[in-house]
Amino acid sequence: MSEALARYWWAVALRGFAAVLFGIMALIWPGLTVIVLVALFGAYVLVDGVITVGTAIFGNRATAGRRAWLVVEGISSIAIGVITFVWPSVTALVLLWLISAWAIVTGVFEIAAAIRLRSEIRGEWLMALSGVLSVLFGIALAVWPNAGALTVVFLIGIYAIVFGAVLIGLGLRLRRLRGEGVAGGTHRPVTA
Repeated sequence: MSEALARYWWAVALRGFAAVLFGIMALIWPGLTVIVLVALFGAYVLVDGVITVGTAIFGNRATAGRRAWLVVEGISSIAIGVITFVWPSVTALVLLWLISAWAIVTGVFEIAAAIRLRSEIRGEWLMALSGVLSVLFGIALAVWPNAGALTVVFLIGIYAIVFGAVLIGLGLRLRRLRGEGVAGGTHRPVTA
């Protein structure tokens, strides 16, 4: 699996870039209406889901053991993205619950992948960290649903930037792993 991740390092970094871009937009325009926030969130989740499903489809034998999980994660992201576009008049509370559920599901899958990778590469902690951040973010949104809309926008923006930065760091580490020969079959681990 580390070979496939190293080969598609750019997909991980692209997910991170999309998250950072979304987070910056949420912080720059904190007075966004719910409809615009729904559109931004929907676009981000759709892109994230398509990249994840693409990784599952175009991955090689090394992704075979994780392919089903990637498909489930990607399809759940795509489904939530489609729901946000089909149901644009969603209330802030429903949007909050959608974001919370998505963050928790995505985080659990990231943590599971990191546990599976710990025997294959060093530095899998970045994937685990992104998963933990997602789960904590989802729980925070579920626990404090009455937070004001502006607070929720700032919380979403900060989470997206941190989560994206962690994914970009993981993508760059995977790129270095590929350069060290894992994709070529030597399976040398990345060092911190």
